[in-house]
Amino acid sequence: MKRNLLIAGGLAFAGMLAAEEKPNIIIILADDLGFSDLGCYGGEIKTPVLDKMAQEGLRMTQMYNSARSCPSRANLLTGLYPHQTGLGHMDAQRPAWPKGYAGFRSNSDNVTIAEVLKDAGYFTAMAGKLHLGKKTNPIARGFQEYYGLLGGFNSMWNSDVYTRLPKDRTPRKYAEGEFYATNVITDYAIDFINQANEENKPLFLYLAYNAPHFPLHAPKEVIDKYVDTYMQGWDKIRDQRWKRIVDMGLLQGKPKLSPRGVVPESLFMDETYDLPAWDSLTKEQQTDLARRMAIFAAMVDIMDKNIGRVMDTLKKNGELDNTFIIFMSDNGACAEWHEFGFDGKAGTEYITHTGADLEKMGGPESYIHYGTGWANVGCTPFTLYKHYSHEGGISTPCIIRWGDHVKNKGGIDYQPAQFSDIMSTCCELAGTTYPKEYKGRKITPTPGISILPIVEGKKMPERYIYNEHEGNRMVRKGDWKLVSANCRGDEWELYNIKEDRTEQNNLIKKYPEKAAELEKAYFEWADRSDVLYFPKVWNTYNKTRQKDFKVYKDR
Repeated sequence: MKRNLLIAGGLAFAGMLAAEEKPNIIIILADDLGFSDLGCYGGEIKTPVLDKMAQEGLRMTQMYNSARSCPSRANLLTGLYPHQTGLGHMDAQRPAWPKGYAGFRSNSDNVTIAEVLKDAGYFTAMAGKLHLGKKTNPIARGFQEYYGLLGGFNSMWNSDVYTRLPKDRTPRKYAEGEFYATNVITDYAIDFINQANEENKPLFLYLAYNAPHFPLHAPKEVIDKYVDTYMQGWDKIRDQRWKRIVDMGLLQGKPKLSPRGVVPESLFMDETYDLPAWDSLTKEQQTDLARRMAIFAAMVDIMDKNIGRVMDTLKKNGELDNTFIIFMSDNGACAEWHEFGFDGKAGTEYITHTGADLEKMGGPESYIHYGTGWANVGCTPFTLYKHYSHEGGISTPCIIRWGDHVKNKGGIDYQPAQFSDIMSTCCELAGTTYPKEYKGRKITPTPGISILPIVEGKKMPERYIYNEHEGNRMVRKGDWKLVSANCRGDEWELYNIKEDRTEQNNLIKKYPEKAAELEKAYFEWADRSDVLYFPKVWNTYNKTRQKDFKVYKDR
């Protein structure tokens, strides 16, 4: 077991008692996992490891991410809103764009959890997806060991697209056909856990799976377990999830299940069309779409088993109950559909996979998504999806396990929190502070606060929480949320989240003063956080010229 002597003036006093043991810290991040995809959040996918983790820990129901992959990852790792790091949009470097959208500012005015905890005596390692831009080297940002996917998405079967750092490390060897990314990322995570244990140091591990992000890839034998389940169709599966969510008491008040979703004509445009009923599809369409969702489920199933391997390693090392583990997803379920073909739009021909091609889905030669219909299921019972600031886009399942430190084991917490809070939480766990300066650089103050009071069964202070991505925006304080989506006309909507978590009863006409108060707070945040005034920018911008970004102050 690790012990850390109190240090004063650079000297360790032999007669001084050992300080309380610093806990290991493991952040597990899934990719494109919807709020209800896990069993302990109402889903039908087999996730016994995470379900047990929830029983031994607690579930948060209002942890907010930043609606999309790299903005969320910047938010999580730095404790800053994405725009404060340059990732208000995505990870590419765009020097001509406004500061908040020009690309991740590495070695600038931000610091990572790994950098802070490394200086606090932690062994720092990362396994999985980084997605902070091609110029960002995880070793240069505080991680001592790294293996994973530096970019946003790629094959789960191709070892060539994954990277081991530092460069002098010898990569693991896998026989032909043996490589599958989720398994391999976990192999390295276990190596890093054991390395920290051998070095007698507390561990900080960022375990960022690229599952279940597209392209949907999984072994056929796992896919086949789920095909019959999803032949029931997205309407029945969604209704079943909703019933379990209600029975579990995951939501406060008396919310209603949101209607079957809409499909945005474009993720950046106003137009939408209705998602079709499952029974309106042909048998061939249903067979193809059910298999897509079965592959997604298989990816989640395999990820859960691998998290079990991590837990087993910690237990073997005698460190399980001394490890603070938090599991989350980087955004809501993904409604993106990049392939040619049907996604519900009337008049569009759908080219199905049949016969041998159907059987190949999920294998190394395939590249598929699961579409808006299943994303609507993944976000049950909420409105909209990844990209958006409505609850479907920013609500993550969040499970915390920390041995006997969790007061209400198996409990559910309804307090709002955000990814910015993880930095402050890690600092408190490590017994250190978020720096004002780092290596001679002035560091932007974090807006986050520690969520350890939630673990202790206490109330968090009420504060504002914000999000903006692609013009989709929101501000939340207490029970009230002001939100806007570009696919819903860019108009502000006001909801009492405690009573109406699924955002069905827009109260903006009834409470205009509350809306004005929240709107004022939003634009003040935008001013100080490098956030453009949108909303129409994303429909008119020129990707290469800053002059085409128009600031919209008329509101």
